[in-house]
Amino acid sequence: MNEPETMPGSIVVVGASHAAVHFADRLRDTGYDGAITLVSHEPRLPYQRPPLSKAWLKGEATSESLLLRDPAHYADKKIELVTGVRVDQVARTSAGVRIDLVGEDGSHTREFDRLVLATGARARTLALPGSEHPDVVRLRDLGHASVLAERIRKGPIVVIGGGFVGLEVAATARTLGAEVTVIEAGARLLGRAVGEVTAEALLAAHRAMATEIVLSAQPTAIVSADHGIRSVRLDDGREIPAATVLIGIGAEPRTELAAQLGLHCAGGVVVDDRCLASDGWTLAIGDCTTRVSTTGRHYRLESVDNATTQAEVAAAVLAGSTTPASTTPWFWSDQGDQKLQIVGLIGDRTSVVVRTDPDKPRRRVALYFAADALVAGECLNAPADFVALRAALSRGYRPGPEMLSDNSIPLKKLLTPVHN
Repeated sequence: MNEPETMPGSIVVVGASHAAVHFADRLRDTGYDGAITLVSHEPRLPYQRPPLSKAWLKGEATSESLLLRDPAHYADKKIELVTGVRVDQVARTSAGVRIDLVGEDGSHTREFDRLVLATGARARTLALPGSEHPDVVRLRDLGHASVLAERIRKGPIVVIGGGFVGLEVAATARTLGAEVTVIEAGARLLGRAVGEVTAEALLAAHRAMATEIVLSAQPTAIVSADHGIRSVRLDDGREIPAATVLIGIGAEPRTELAAQLGLHCAGGVVVDDRCLASDGWTLAIGDCTTRVSTTGRHYRLESVDNATTQAEVAAAVLAGSTTPASTTPWFWSDQGDQKLQIVGLIGDRTSVVVRTDPDKPRRRVALYFAADALVAGECLNAPADFVALRAALSRGYRPGPEMLSDNSIPLKKLLTPVHN
């Protein structure tokens, strides 16, 4: 289907995440004066999610400080915000799209000229005996984070899954004095998310925090006793003491509505570089989306940077303006006193160069190359190097490994050609 030639009079965004809110703001900034409606299944105003595994658990954030925008912002921008309502059905019509809304007050139907899916992702579940116990928690939204915060000081915590969220929670819980064990099914932390060198450095850092890390282990049951959790049983028969269990095995995109529309989904709603789904009409942005790399590999990015970038692209598409130039994706993860910053994608790498500094043992930079061209970097406790790498990659400067291998020369200096 082709895009309509006229500007839509009304736009509905299913979801009220960072991507959704930024999209609405950007669309208003383009001069669009039609109706914009954001629909959220959560009852609260849109809020930031990255602090949930860190500042919120520490008690350093409040519901107000997490808000993406001041409550008055939506009225000022003439953005209709519908909260506590689930979109149950969606269908194309001759004039646009029809959605069925379900809330506490019952169900009703509304119609709009254009649809944007910002449905996000949900925490993956684990089919494990005992996993339905109320002291088994996950972390995807503020409700989950509030439950977890109450459990931090109630005894040992076992985190199932050595991904970003699990490791961030583990580090935060350790700073609060909790006894923490991380169980990872793979042979290393963070699976395919980071390279081996970075994974090993983070493993050592977490163990130095006195976090127990168990690799290549499969949980087989969550064992209860006296109305609480007693332990997590592993496939080798060991039982790890636990009062609280966090299931942190990643997230799965919410694609149900996309499927109703017959959109192509493969690990997410597949979109092109204009955020258009397979029908050429529906837009999708944020954590629910996946794209295809130049090598044909599907990839999905869960980051504030990706949400912001796709929101700006989608707004430009609807406004009929020039879409922003593509940028190199970046991501960060704070795990206790370890700051990891990643720029680029390491999936198609062919070689790696590791830069260290004897005077700064906590600092480590892994540079990834494909066909002898720089494609990505992982910076552990090296923010200046991250800034230099991001600037270089964003401007298309891709030197080979031989140029960046000399540890005695600061990376910023080696990358100075990008500033010429």
